[in-house]
Amino acid sequence: MRLSAMGDVAMTVPVLRAFVKQYPTVKLTVISRPFFKPFFDGIPNLEFFAFDEKERHKGFPGLLRLFKDLKKLNIDAFADLHNVLRSKVVSLLFALSGKKRATVDKGRDGKKELTRSENKIFKQLPTMFERHTKVFLELGFQLNLSNPVFPEKAVLSSDILEIIGNYNSKLIGIAPFAQYDSKVYPLDLMKEVVAKLAENPSHKILLFGGGKKEIEILDTLSQPFENVFNVAGKIKFQQELQLISNLDIMISMDSGNAHIAAMLGVKVVTLWGATHPYAGFLPFNQKLENALTSDRNQYPKLPTSVYGNKIVEGYQDAMRTILPQQVVDKVVEQL
Repeated sequence: MRLSAMGDVAMTVPVLRAFVKQYPTVKLTVISRPFFKPFFDGIPNLEFFAFDEKERHKGFPGLLRLFKDLKKLNIDAFADLHNVLRSKVVSLLFALSGKKRATVDKGRDGKKELTRSENKIFKQLPTMFERHTKVFLELGFQLNLSNPVFPEKAVLSSDILEIIGNYNSKLIGIAPFAQYDSKVYPLDLMKEVVAKLAENPSHKILLFGGGKKEIEILDTLSQPFENVFNVAGKIKFQQELQLISNLDIMISMDSGNAHIAAMLGVKVVTLWGATHPYAGFLPFNQKLENALTSDRNQYPKLPTSVYGNKIVEGYQDAMRTILPQQVVDKVVEQL
């Protein structure tokens, strides 16, 4: 069970792909929001169970109904990969019915030590993937993530090709947004990144985002260039996943798009502001050297937050220490 958020749900996918490969006779049922179902399409021995937050599974009575719905599936063990009140209730109900259960340890104490201003303990914490594998180990399933399995690149539909055109060039994705401003690379610097990458005619750059305001910003980024395309709002979510699977590289903030690209086996260059990969959210199977972090010499309190939701006075410009040329050089190096 993992209900949200997008990036967190995406981070379960590589672990579950490893599970079904290593335990092909075990059936998995993923409980999550309906929107995330395409993440799990094509994974063998995996059934998706849609959590109906607004009606059937709403509130405490809804969680009781959820448990009854799940009992019909003859589930033997329950893996709580969320560790919030809802999942804890369902986990307890399984335990009371005599079933095995295990809950992810989010390592909150270690994250507090990493993000506090005073007496900061700046060290790498276990990744979320390691934390997930520990849950399955408690249930009796040892997982090895060292030889990951990724889906084949999707065949692009005519709808997508109408937008981006036929291509024999390098496809570079850019997802310049995140939930919190402290994780978003300044727009003027991102314009420089786009302009420098667009100088190479063998680059085709695709911009990802959502919502009216973001689409307008992406339009301004794409308009000056023939090889830069804003795909936001023009294709369905499943098509977006298909397109991302065909990228040669993705540039992303510490956000959901980084984890979506990584779960599809795409190289990712991530940009980090208030947060830091040491908190355990480096995208799956990505090199730490491809995570470009803000300068801790200039901003020693970094990271100031695990999720980027805390505002620290004087740290608004921390991401300006990541120079556009650094981003471009890293992308070219990885290509």
